[in-house]
Amino acid sequence: MIVVKMGGTNGVNFDAVMNDVAAQVKAGQKLIVVHGGSGETNAISEQLGHPPQFVTSPSGFTSRYTDRTTLEIFAMVTTGKINTLIVERLQTLGVNAFGLSGVDGRAMVAQRKEAIRVIDPKTGRPRMLRDDYTGKIETVDAKLLNTLLDLGLTPVMAPLAISPEGVALNVDADRAAAMVAGAVAAEQLIILSNVPGLLRQFPDESTLIRHIDKDKVEASLEFAEGRMKKKVLGASEATALGVQKVVFADGRCESPIQKALNGEGTVIS
Repeated sequence: MIVVKMGGTNGVNFDAVMNDVAAQVKAGQKLIVVHGGSGETNAISEQLGHPPQFVTSPSGFTSRYTDRTTLEIFAMVTTGKINTLIVERLQTLGVNAFGLSGVDGRAMVAQRKEAIRVIDPKTGRPRMLRDDYTGKIETVDAKLLNTLLDLGLTPVMAPLAISPEGVALNVDADRAAAMVAGAVAAEQLIILSNVPGLLRQFPDESTLIRHIDKDKVEASLEFAEGRMKKKVLGASEATALGVQKVVFADGRCESPIQKALNGEGTVIS
């Protein structure tokens, strides 16, 4: 069992990733795809006159401020468009893909954050931000996902979860992939992005860190820039849940999943 996390349709070689997913599934590999969609959500938000807003926590993590309108745009783009396009492409490649988000069948349940602590960009001081539709995943329905796999379906998951009260929430796709990998006892979590892995000196790709001991993942946060911080955090959570290996891999190349399985990229084990 492997879980593959990819971005939306931006930043990775979409055709190569789809071809490789199909090749792995046809070879008998059990596989779950978890995808994001931040880039396309930003573009559509601008077009709809509701520009994206981002906030930074005191610990340096940046996330999307998700009011109700943003949540609906995020759902439209990730579940309505990107998820459907991924499933469509896999179907044309002979893979019986099944698209869902964490809202469907309560596949992913998250606790809504009543208030989040952020740094005010004007004053540089912490403040509380309310009315945010984001959450931290607490449970993943492994039985549901395994049932789909046993039926010969390949799950493709969009990064939305549901709260215990039934409210849809935006969740971080990297951390969602980590939770999914832990729940289904995946041997590997492969996180594809537009860099070859974790770089010691971003953006110099020659400074690729090839291996990180799983007990020292959080220490590697000092090298993570931007979105890579969430990927490192997700990797730490995955290994804590029993996933034996996490790979930060280059999603721009041909056969990116097979190369990650061969040990290319940053391997955490």
